Amino acid sequence: MNLIEQMNLGPNSFAMSYQNETKDTYWRMLHAHQGIELLYIHEGFGSVTLEHETFPLRAGTLFCFQPYQLHKVEVPVQSGASYIRSNITFDPRIMDPYLSPFPNLQAFLRLLWKGSLPQQVFTLAPSHLYTDILHGYSLNHIEDSAQQAEDHTLFLISVLHYLQTHVFPKNKFPAKGSERTYQHIEGMMDWVEGNYSKYFDLSKMASELHLSPYHISHMFKTYTGTTLSDYITARRIREACTLLANTAKSIQDIGLEIGGFGTPYFCQLFKKHKGMTPKAFRNVVREVYLKS
Repeated sequence: MNLIEQMNLGPNSFAMSYQNETKDTYWRMLHAHQGIELLYIHEGFGSVTLEHETFPLRAGTLFCFQPYQLHKVEVPVQSGASYIRSNITFDPRIMDPYLSPFPNLQAFLRLLWKGSLPQQVFTLAPSHLYTDILHGYSLNHIEDSAQQAEDHTLFLISVLHYLQTHVFPKNKFPAKGSERTYQHIEGMMDWVEGNYSKYFDLSKMASELHLSPYHISHMFKTYTGTTLSDYITARRIREACTLLANTAKSIQDIGLEIGGFGTPYFCQLFKKHKGMTPKAFRNVVREVYLKS
């Protein structure tokens, strides 16, 4: 298995497994892929390494992995013990249009997708709705292909809404605002998507969006939980990961493509955010995992 996977998520760009169990077996997974992945631990002890930081894996822990974010899950053999987990993986590009009627939730999804997350590992309370949502879906989801898209979409809306309102810390993530406010936020995100690879000029952005530079900076931080500059940097690094994993472009060309960066600065920036150089990242993700 390659460490960078273009996962086949099916026609609806969605995959879900509920209470998948491994027993009396050493489990090790090191990979990255194009989807947002939500890994919930029902039982088990081990560790998860995300970027360059290691977290304990234990019951009640929820991990949120962003697209093309390298992560390692390791569970040692423990006699009689089981590693039981539920996993949701979906392509945010497919989900995003369905959230247009819900601007607050759409902004939250885009932060999970493209933003810089201050926290990605959470310990859920012993009694919580997340496992109820997973269990309900596992019992009631429809296999008929004509109904699957709607089924998956409604399930993901309920999951995202739960994460936004009950899991992600309120003081670090989006505040609620008016519909007009979210129209502004959506306009800012769209502008960044079209311009992140260019030299960033806040005055130009403000002029094109008909807002003041202060208003843009303040509003973006208040309603997304991250600064505009951090969001743009995270978007550039995410694009760099995609290009390193899926193309043969040189590191020099990638640095230029994602922001007009010279190679030394690009390598320094990438290592700061990923814990390894672009060359090391490319080498790792091109290896074959656990050769037989």
